[in-house]
Amino acid sequence: MTDKDDYITKLEAIIAQQSEQIAFLEHKIVSLLEEIAKLKIRKGSHNSSLPPSSDIAKKTKSLRTKSHRKSGGQAGHKGSTLKMSSTPDEIVELKNSFCSACGADLAQESFVLQAKRQVIDIPPIIPVYKEYQQFSCTCSGCNHRQLADFPHTVTAPIQYGSSVATLVSYFSVYQSLPYNRVQKMFKQVFSLPLSEDTIENILDKVALKFQAVYEQIKTDISQSAVVGADETGVKVSGKKWWIGAAAVAAWQTVLSTFIVAADNRGFKTVEAFFAQGFPNSTLLSDRWTAQLKTFSKNKQICLAHLLRELNYLIAVEKSEFATAFKTLIGSVFDLKKEQNSSQKACEKDDTRALLIEKQLTDLLAEVLDEKKCPKIAVFQSAMIKCREYLLTCLYHLEVAPDNNASQRAIRIIKVKLGGTPQKVSGQFKTGQQTFCVIRSVIDTLIKRKVELIQNIQVILNLQPE
Repeated sequence: MTDKDDYITKLEAIIAQQSEQIAFLEHKIVSLLEEIAKLKIRKGSHNSSLPPSSDIAKKTKSLRTKSHRKSGGQAGHKGSTLKMSSTPDEIVELKNSFCSACGADLAQESFVLQAKRQVIDIPPIIPVYKEYQQFSCTCSGCNHRQLADFPHTVTAPIQYGSSVATLVSYFSVYQSLPYNRVQKMFKQVFSLPLSEDTIENILDKVALKFQAVYEQIKTDISQSAVVGADETGVKVSGKKWWIGAAAVAAWQTVLSTFIVAADNRGFKTVEAFFAQGFPNSTLLSDRWTAQLKTFSKNKQICLAHLLRELNYLIAVEKSEFATAFKTLIGSVFDLKKEQNSSQKACEKDDTRALLIEKQLTDLLAEVLDEKKCPKIAVFQSAMIKCREYLLTCLYHLEVAPDNNASQRAIRIIKVKLGGTPQKVSGQFKTGQQTFCVIRSVIDTLIKRKVELIQNIQVILNLQPE
C-alpha cells in the first residue's frame, strides 16, 4: 500500500467517525428541540386542573367549540330594562304660572298631563337607634312585681341589630370585601363606624346563628341524589389548609352548598363530615383519591377536567389516542345536550350509548408506545382504573358530565383571598370556618332562588343570642 492509499484510508476512517458523530448530534438536536417544545407548553386552566390564576397574563383558552350563533343576545332571551314605578314616593307637578306667548296668568286654567319622567335616588343612610325601655309594675291583686321582658335578640345595653350583621356578612362574605373596605363602607355610606375587630366579632356571631341551618344543609346533601365535590388549598396563618365544597345538584338544579375548612386533605376529612358517605347518591368529582374512596351509590368523573388534561397531552405528545379520547368526551357532552332537551336519559340498550361505550373500551384496550408517549400512557392507565366512573352521566338525567357547579362553589375562596379579606394578604389569619359556614348558607339561599338579604335577616332574628 502506497503512502497515498494509506492517507486515503485514514481520511475515510475520519470521515466515517465524523459521520457517525454528526448523526448522533443530529439525533440529539432533534431530541433537545422536542424537549424545548414541551417546556414551552406550560400548564394552565385550559389544559389542566390548575386554577385561572395560574395563567398569569396568558389568555385562557375556552374548551368550547366555535358556535354558529352570532354574538350578543339570542332569540328567546328575556331582556330587562329600567321601568317606572306605578307608586312613586314623591310627585313634582310641573305647571307654568304664565303664558310664554302673551304673559297671561295661567293659575285658573285647566292643566292636562302630557308626559312624566322619573328619577331614582337613594336618600342619605343614617343609623336608627331603637331604645327598649323596660318597665315594671306591682299587681294590685296579688302584690306581684311584674317586669317586662326584653326581646330575645336584645341582650346588651348597646348592640348592633340584625340588619347591621346582615350587611356585614353580605359585604364581607358574599361580595368578598376586605375588612378595611367593609369598615370604610359603613363609615362613609352608612355613617356607622365599625372597627375591624368588631366586624370579625359580628361575623363569628352570625356563623353561630347560622349553625343550625348549616347542619341542615349538610343533612340535605347527604340525602341527595347527586352530590358534586371539589377542594382547594388555602393558607391559614402561613400554614396550608384545605377547603372543600360539596354542591348538590338534583334534576339539573343545584340546591345547596356545604363548605368546610380542614387542615387535612386526606380521606379523614371526608369521614369527619360525611362518615357514611353517600349511599343514595351519585358522587361527581375530579380524580382526588379521597373522593374516589368515598362510599357512594354511583360515581362520575368530571369530564371537563379530562378535556383540559387532554389539551395538554395533545400539545406535548401529539398522540392520536389523546385526540380520539377528546373527541369521545365531546360526543358525551353532545349526547347530554340531547338528553337535557328531550328530558330523557339513555337506557342500557340505547345504540348511542352503546357506541360510545364501545369506542371507550377500544381506546382503553389500545397498546401505546410508553417510550414515545409516557404521559399519555399514564393517562390511559388512570382511565382504565376509573372506567366505570366515566359514562355514568349517560344513564342518569340529573348527573352532569362536568363538575362545574362544585368548582363555582369553591372558586369564591380564591376570589376572597385575592382581595386581602382578613388582615394578611392572600391567606386567612383567623375565621376560615366562620367564612365557610356563612358562605354555605348564602350560596344555598341563592341557589334556592329566595331573597338573600331578607332571608339572612330572618335567620338571624329567629336564632337566640
